[in-house]
Order: sequence, then C-alpha cells, then structure tokens
Amino acid sequence: MKGNKVIIFDTTLRDGEQTPGASLNVKEKVKIALQLDALGVDVIEAGFPRSSPGDLEAVRDVAKHVTRPIICGLARATKKDIDDVHEALKKAKRPRVHVFLATSRIHREYKLRKAKGDILKIAVEAVKYARKMFPDVEFSPEDASRTELNFLAQVVEAVIKAGAGTVNIPDTVGYSVPQEFGGIIRHLMENVPNINKAVVSVHCHNDLGLGVSNSLAAVLNGARQVECTVNGLGERAGNAALEEFVMGLNMRKDVFGSLSTNIRTKELFKTSRLVSKLTGIVIQPNKAVVGDNAFSHESGIHQDGVLKKRVTYEIMKPQDIGFKGSRIVLGKLSGRHAFLNRLKKLGYSLSGGELDQAFTRFKSLADKKAKIYDEDLATIVEEGLATVPEKYKLVDFRVTSGNRISPMAEVILRKGNEKLTASATGDGPVDACFKTIDKAIGRRGKLIDYKVSAVTGGKDALGEASIRVAFKNKVVIGRASSTDVIEASVLAYVNAINRLWQKTEGRR
Repeated sequence: MKGNKVIIFDTTLRDGEQTPGASLNVKEKVKIALQLDALGVDVIEAGFPRSSPGDLEAVRDVAKHVTRPIICGLARATKKDIDDVHEALKKAKRPRVHVFLATSRIHREYKLRKAKGDILKIAVEAVKYARKMFPDVEFSPEDASRTELNFLAQVVEAVIKAGAGTVNIPDTVGYSVPQEFGGIIRHLMENVPNINKAVVSVHCHNDLGLGVSNSLAAVLNGARQVECTVNGLGERAGNAALEEFVMGLNMRKDVFGSLSTNIRTKELFKTSRLVSKLTGIVIQPNKAVVGDNAFSHESGIHQDGVLKKRVTYEIMKPQDIGFKGSRIVLGKLSGRHAFLNRLKKLGYSLSGGELDQAFTRFKSLADKKAKIYDEDLATIVEEGLATVPEKYKLVDFRVTSGNRISPMAEVILRKGNEKLTASATGDGPVDACFKTIDKAIGRRGKLIDYKVSAVTGGKDALGEASIRVAFKNKVVIGRASSTDVIEASVLAYVNAINRLWQKTEGRR
C-alpha cells in the first residue's frame, strides 16, 4: 500500500470511445484531453495506436498538446503494438505504455489457446521489451477477476520483476462483486512478494452496475490507481464512472479516511457536459452526481426538508461539482465583449475562430429567444467544439402537417457544390423530414432512439434533439439544438449522417 493518494487514470478517450455509437475525431479528443487536464486527472489513456492510423494520430496529438498528466497508449503483448505506442508518444513529456494479455482460463482456452506457461512467458517478454523504450510500463492481466488467484499472483509477481511499475487488475466483463473483488486485491497485496515495487491499479466494468462499488472496495484493500471514464462510458454497460468514484471517496471520509485524489471537483459538471456533447451520448437524467435530476426534488416532503436544511436530502452541494442554476445574462442587444466576458466566467477559453462561430450562433439564437441562459451558452459553445465535418449541410426545409392530412416535407441539402432536393411523406412531421433526407442522400437510416429535451425553461426554450440511427450495420448518434424542435431534429439527423461519413469515407 503506497500512501493515501489515489491516482485517477482516465480512459474516456480509449475505452470510453468504444461505447456503441460513440465516435471522436482527433480535434475532439484533444479538446476532451485538455479538459481532463483541467479536471486534474493523473493519467490519460489517449487511445490504442495499433487499432488505426487515426488512433495513432490522436494519441500523438494529445501528447503534443497536454503536458502535465501522464499520456498513455494501449498495446497488446506484441512488439508491433508496443512499437506503435512508442511512435505515438515520442514527444510526450511523461509517456506510458499499457500492455495487456488475457490470463483467465476462459480466455486461455477459447481465445488464445495457450497454456499458463506460455501466457507467463509472453507477458514477461512483452514487459521487458516495453521497458527498453519506456521508463513507465503498466501491465494488465485481462479478465483478472476470473483468473485463478494463484496464477494471477504468479503473473503479477513476474511482470513486476520484468519492469512493470503499475499492475492493473481488470474486472473486464463486470462479473465480480465488491467483497470478492476487494478480496482479490487483498490476496495480491498479501501473497505477491514484490508487490510494494508497483502501484496496484483496478479497471472495473459496469455489467452488473458494480463498477464504482468494486473500485471503492479495491482502494480499501490497497489499490492506489483507479481506471475510469467520464459519465461511465465504455464497452457494453460501460466503466466505473470517474465522477461517482471521486465523490464517493470525498463524501465518505468516515469509511475511506485520508484517501484522496487530485481531482478538482468543480470541473466535474463541465467535463461531463463536454464529453456528452462530443461523443453524442446523452446523460440519463437520474445519473448519479452529474444527471439533470441529481439535485432535483419533486416530493413535497423532500422540498420542505431541503428548504429547511439542505443536508436533509442532499449529501453534496451542487456547487461542489460545478453545477450552477439558470441565470439570465444576455439578450439580443448584448455585444461581443459581454459575450466573451460571460464565457470566461463559465470557464470557457475559445480560439479566435471558435469565438467568432460561437458569437454568430449566439446572435442567431438571440433573435429567436428574448433571454439567454448559462445553459444556452454552454450548448452553443459545446456544439461548436463538436468538430464533425459538414459533408452534408442543411440549406432549407419545409413541413406541411395537420390532423387531417399526411405530413409532407421538402428538404434542401448541400453536398459540396451540389444541391440535393427531395420531398416525402411520413407518419409525422419529423418522420417525413427524416425520410426526405434519406431520399436526398440515397441512403436509408433506421431510427433506433429519438429524444428531445429542453435546455432551459420557458416557451422559447432551446430544445436539444438526440437520435441514434442505424445505416445497415453502422450505428451513429446525432445531436443538435434549436428553439424549433423539428429543426433541431432535422439538424440532428444531418449531424448523424455527417458522423457516418466521418466514420467511413472521412477516416480514409
């Protein structure tokens, strides 16, 4: 057990991007990495360089722009993977390679088809090879929670001896429960002779909803690094949520004593919103810590209690995580200076081009809304940061609808210098628009999920549309906002199509 500081290893840019439907380009990854730096994370796993040229470029760019945290790249236990991480992190001030190899009986028999001795040999050779290029090597025995304890201890001892400074114990499929997982960490602390020469880390998935619980159990038993993601994003049901783990540690000092992190909790809400906007993954309202309902009280008994004494029904202050209530600040007569000043107070720092675009969007919105709230400004800025290339751009749309006629839509799109025009009918105005867009681009999408929510209150509230669409075997997410919910829906569908283009033709 090394001290009372728990290292926060953020894998939003790697494991988080594996969330079905999520997609980030290089510029968006850098934006998130800069905010993770502001949040105070200790390690950023920027990607898996061997997986694609785009990921290698993203890891390289993150390492170039973010210099305080350790920048990490993932690698299988092969020389080619490790070489690619080395190439991507050449200019990193604090580079780390994260090597992984499956160790459980299930993976040995059905995936790798290798014996224990082979696994041990490959792991040691990979760490030794990595150590020649990296002063900082992390090793993960994949599916550790389903690996025989004695063999797991043997692997951990061997890789530490080979040069791994961090050993990560992943609950890869989210199978473990807190008492069991805490026991695994305790067993390693007590039975690996050289365990004090490395930091013990954990990486818990949320398939049973226990990712954060297992991570908290692990630190109670000696783990001093926790791998997590913003908003709990990740493969399948996701990973341990960074904000939940950090606030759990902070709020229960009676249980966790002096254990602490370097996280600046007032940056949590802003970070959560940015990640949600750029990945296109909506945060469910009842999400712990950062959900819209986290500090909402509808029951009369709860409202009465909170008004008398906040701690009756709130265990943390909204301000602790950077959550602020609505506040009227700007209108259509507000100038550029007032706009910039308010953005600075909200914690946004934009380049000249980004500021110009944000101000243009603000003026456009101010023509439609009498009062602009902080949440409106956040939406304006965050949408501008989502740098999805506009292969298709909405020029105009018209909808005819009523209770006695079939809804009909006409849409004009621009693709480069080409103008695409089409019309179609549908079950409703939004469906008619979507079918018209499909007709214009020559591709048919299947709507999987559709949500519209108000960013602020009032009749002229900015509405945000979020959709998931399947184009054959590819699922993409689209988001957009407008004071007109049909326009927001149309823009969200076009955004989804542009994300599809980025995922396919664009990345080539």
